[in-house]
Amino acid sequence: MITHHSSLTDFTSQLKFVLETYTNHNIKASDYSNIIIGGLGGSGIGAQITKAWFFDKMPIPLETISDYSIPAYANAKSIVILNSYSGNTEETLNLFNEAKSKGCTLICISSGGSLSNLANSNQIKLYNLEEGFQPRMTIGYGLSFLFLILGELAHLNTRPDLEEVIEKFGEMHTYQLDSAQSIFRFFKASIKNKFVIVADKYFAPIATRFCQQLNENAKLEAFLHILPEANHNVIESYYGRLHTNFLFLYCDLNQRVHARFDFLTSKLELDNNKVLNMYIPEYSIFSIFDIIYRLDWVSLYLGDEHGYDPMQIKNIMELKEYLSELEIIDETEL
Repeated sequence: MITHHSSLTDFTSQLKFVLETYTNHNIKASDYSNIIIGGLGGSGIGAQITKAWFFDKMPIPLETISDYSIPAYANAKSIVILNSYSGNTEETLNLFNEAKSKGCTLICISSGGSLSNLANSNQIKLYNLEEGFQPRMTIGYGLSFLFLILGELAHLNTRPDLEEVIEKFGEMHTYQLDSAQSIFRFFKASIKNKFVIVADKYFAPIATRFCQQLNENAKLEAFLHILPEANHNVIESYYGRLHTNFLFLYCDLNQRVHARFDFLTSKLELDNNKVLNMYIPEYSIFSIFDIIYRLDWVSLYLGDEHGYDPMQIKNIMELKEYLSELEIIDETEL
């Protein structure tokens, strides 16, 4: 099994693999009424990121699902894209069966397992992933494939953007690691506090990714709030000194939202709360991968400081075992 640290060190190899192996699906968005992307955890976060990126670019509605069921409106005019690194995620397999029964056009992304078998046996377009990773460390594969798949649907060539990521990562590698170390040092003294990530709508999916990585790699509580909505409720919990590490993640596409971050920063810092602002000047495919990469390293540094092995996910494995036993019981009772 490839370790989390080594997969990040060699992160751009995932993008290179996608660019080398991608083949056109030749599906036209104009022939359909909607797109649904399904996946969970490390295989699902790319769906949320690409949904945000294509919000003002995709000519038909784009929905993401991290659950067992396809929406009632799904039909033969729906494109369903499913991503499961292992190919055995039970929720995603259920989405496959429902989508197929509704006559949806399917595209699959996987490294093997049941999803790959189902795709191959049903002559469904399948994008194969390299094996040997834990799913949450394969976002370079899934996200790159989604940018190319959705780009083709929207008649946008995203290949040059991915090539730019590879080039700039080579140029900026030292800076990225220094930045991750700086973020880690900022929170090191308060490492036992919960993390609250406050983001705008553009970077909210990346903030979700960071929360997931803090949960799994560093075993830390982490929560997401999105502006402006959180200013209509959560702000009323911001009184006094809180046992919280705040990280603000936002760009400058909405000046009113930007002003809200300025207000929250001054409000929280006045009460000596720990707030780290990550203002990102541009919202681009490069900046998306760059922030994911830096914050992934932060989660590993925090996990190392705690003495946790990010490869060990005991609770998740126990849950999967519990659910598999329930399936056996259910089959016996029928």
